[in-house]
Amino acid sequence: MRRALVVAALAVVLAVEAAPPQPQSILDYGAQCSREIGAIPPFDCTSGAEIPITVDGRRIGLDEHPARCDRPSLLYPRDDKAQQCMPGARILDLSRGATQISAYCRKNDPRNTVAAHFDEVVIVLHHTGNGKTCWFASKDPPDPTSGWDTSRVPPPDEKTPPAPKLAAVEFWQTPDKLAAKKPNCIACHDAGPFIMSPFIAQVWDKVPTDPWGKYSSIGPAFQMERLKTMSTPGNTCVGCHRIGTKQTCEVFLGLSTGGPAPGNGTLANRFPLSHWMPTDTNLSEAQWSAAHRDSIAALQACCQNRTTSGCTFTPMPK
Repeated sequence: MRRALVVAALAVVLAVEAAPPQPQSILDYGAQCSREIGAIPPFDCTSGAEIPITVDGRRIGLDEHPARCDRPSLLYPRDDKAQQCMPGARILDLSRGATQISAYCRKNDPRNTVAAHFDEVVIVLHHTGNGKTCWFASKDPPDPTSGWDTSRVPPPDEKTPPAPKLAAVEFWQTPDKLAAKKPNCIACHDAGPFIMSPFIAQVWDKVPTDPWGKYSSIGPAFQMERLKTMSTPGNTCVGCHRIGTKQTCEVFLGLSTGGPAPGNGTLANRFPLSHWMPTDTNLSEAQWSAAHRDSIAALQACCQNRTTSGCTFTPMPK
């Protein structure tokens, strides 16, 4: 009888050990990020800087919705989505000290009747000292026609909001769902926590930067990615920031050096807007090509074959 009880107890222990861990809740993830990086304050999306949408140099109104524009958002770098040229997006820099907080509020449908209503809110939280980084994105709004009321976006670790404001568990995606998206946040942000594009460059003074600092994502949901950077001898593309090997190889190298991009209008497909990396704005197209074409070709060769001679791959500093 005693042996049977021991065997039964052992079976229970093994079953418990074999059970998969429960996904981290948004409150637990938010609390971890707050402890290790810094707290995210509540904020109003309308207090951010509006990112312009222009067509042939003309700034469009909030009720317009062009299919092509001069500086599309490139949030979906592979897909030709209607949101690429949607006006009304805003960006906020909530940083303090070594804690960098970039919040981005976007609209997926034309909406100028209720200013504080947005369809999507994303946050990059990063520490310039320890390099730790967290990612947050809002859920789909319950009513797509009105979007989220972002007059008070809740901190991701806030357990009880002031009535009748949104709660964190109501507003934010859980980290496991966010990390499961393909490509996920880290795959796109493969060289550092913040990405520049012609769209974001219009308000770049509102975006924190840490191009050469330590960089790693915390939380169990984001531990599957192992980032490396790449270079070649004398490469001109690594003068301002690192070069990643994931979505940089897949799409961004081509998009930033003359390749067609979703949402590109006439000006976006024409130099200099078509060649926004490196940002040598005073060069002619011939001068830009002479200075950088070989470096870009070398990086593309590294992307296609990691064993190509001259390619150096370095683990991301943590």
